[in-house]
Order: sequence, then structure tokens, then C-alpha cells
Amino acid sequence: QVQVVESGGGLVQPGGSLRLSCAASGFTFNNYAMSWYRQAPGKERELVADISSTPRRTNYADSVKGRFTISRDNAKNTVYLQMNNLKPEDTAVYYCLAKVRDGLGRRNDYWGPGAQVTVSS
Repeated sequence: QVQVVESGGGLVQPGGSLRLSCAASGFTFNNYAMSWYRQAPGKERELVADISSTPRRTNYADSVKGRFTISRDNAKNTVYLQMNNLKPEDTAVYYCLAKVRDGLGRRNDYWGPGAQVTVSS
């Protein structure tokens, strides 16, 4: 059974840092790209960053470029999101996404429950 679970959220002051983790299980982790999304109150869910399987190409939303870094540890089946110089507008629930093929070759989306990140003084 495919599962992804986020951890590491919390309350941080503007300019601070947090690292989110997403632990994955139930599929061959190193074969799949992984993504981080976020959803702020009253807004649509948006892509924050993603990372390919190998080679590890990364992609970032313009709003987080230069501040956030996505990485992965295939030995631990975990993807990370290092967030630096956080701003109040980064406040959102952050979700991890795995798009995994089933036995029929269909891609299914697996979302974690989310991790709340609040940036406030």
C-alpha cells in the first residue's frame, strides 16, 4: 500500500527556516519523481518544487526559488524540503505527492495528510 507522510511543520518567525520531510512506503521510491505542493487558506493548491528520480533534476515555483531546496535520500525513502528565509506568504499546508504506476500502468496520485507551516511574528 502506497503511503506518504509529511513531518516537520510548525510555527516560525519571518526569516526563519524549517525542514519538511516526507517518508514514503509501498513503492520503489527511487524510480519515481516526488513533489511538494502547498495550499494556503482560500487559495488553490500549488506546486512548490519537484525532484526527478535519477538524475536528480529539480524544479521550483518562482516564489520560492533561491529560498527552498528539495532533495531526496533514496536509502531512506524520504524527500525533503528545506525552507529558508521564510515569509508570511509561505504560510500554508504543505503536501507531499507521489505519482505511482499501478499494475496496469496507470499513474495514481498519492497525497500525504499535510504539514502546517505558519510564518508569523
